[in-house]
Amino acid sequence: MPPKDAPDSEKEKPHYHGHRQRLRERFLSGGAAALADYELLELLLYLAIPQKDVKPLAKDLIHRFGSFAGVMAAEPTQLMEVSGIKETAAVAIKTVQASALLMQKQMVLDKPVLSSWKAVLDYCHSVMAHEQNEQFRLLFLDGKNALIADEVQGRGTVNHAPVYVREVVKRCLLLGASSVIMAHNHPTGDPTPSRDDIDMTRAVQEALAQVGIQVHDHIIIGRKGHASLRSMGYLDPARKRKA
Repeated sequence: MPPKDAPDSEKEKPHYHGHRQRLRERFLSGGAAALADYELLELLLYLAIPQKDVKPLAKDLIHRFGSFAGVMAAEPTQLMEVSGIKETAAVAIKTVQASALLMQKQMVLDKPVLSSWKAVLDYCHSVMAHEQNEQFRLLFLDGKNALIADEVQGRGTVNHAPVYVREVVKRCLLLGASSVIMAHNHPTGDPTPSRDDIDMTRAVQEALAQVGIQVHDHIIIGRKGHASLRSMGYLDPARKRKA
């Protein structure tokens, strides 16, 4: 609280103004590492909601969605179910997420993907790990293994996303892709491939092979890791003969 003899303008300032100034100073001097997750979210929220103390709101959001990343990945309608979050704040949160994803995508766009594999994995993890339903993506590569397009081909339920082999082949041919990387997420968090995942991968691999297009990998994304079907041997024709 300001002292009793403080100027009227100072007395009228809400108690959280000094806290916000300290947050800004810590962020400017130490970056995101200098703040707790809820404080980073608080810093964002007060830009969207300058008229109220947003520290409790930031903590509520992280408690509701489990983590900072979970808040970023939440749908706008879900965010606005939290008391205190209106459209402006929801748009601010989703704009930050979209900006971060665009930066990661541009790190792999038009570059040889196979020589920057960690960037590909980081990108796939960012766009898929916190999705609440399964989604199936294709990363289309040109003859030099540079990314030419990244598209969601199917969205599904908590444990299934539809994949239509014919549509995958059709889209590859339309874009002139020489190879693809398949990716989908497991909302349960465990990236271990199911029997259906393996069978679908082989069906796509066989169909694309007929038109001279290679499947480099099928990556399954979980919240804390990933599985590579190529590393596990499931894209090896010899293993298929033995299976």
